[in-house]
Amino acid sequence: MGNEMTVSFPGGKGVTASFNGFEIATDQSREHGGEGSAPEPFDLFLASLATCAGIYVLSFCQNRSLPTDGIRVVQSWDRDEKSGQLTEVRITIEVPPDFPDRYHDALVRVANKCAVKKALESPPEFHVETRVFSR
Repeated sequence: MGNEMTVSFPGGKGVTASFNGFEIATDQSREHGGEGSAPEPFDLFLASLATCAGIYVLSFCQNRSLPTDGIRVVQSWDRDEKSGQLTEVRITIEVPPDFPDRYHDALVRVANKCAVKKALESPPEFHVETRVFSR
């Protein structure tokens, strides 16, 4: 995997990231001046948290041949009303009644291994700069 992502501006409020052969499109909602044609960047951030926890839960179950039918990862969050800052994220792993009780705590432990969550717990340094380039 590469360690560089390129962002382009296809028009309107759309912003697209190119990474390892994938195009990740974002847009702003109509409320924020966009077309609402793709998730907003912050929505993708929240989705990365939930899906990261999800892949750990899925892998745990697959490694133990546990059925994943009926398992859901439900994420909810709170934001400060004035600043809009994210103040709390809750991840709940819903399992069906027949899911073995002995694995409940283990599911929480593996979901807590999510790399996105860990990046927030020990954030990297950020450096933003401009650079002139020739075409």
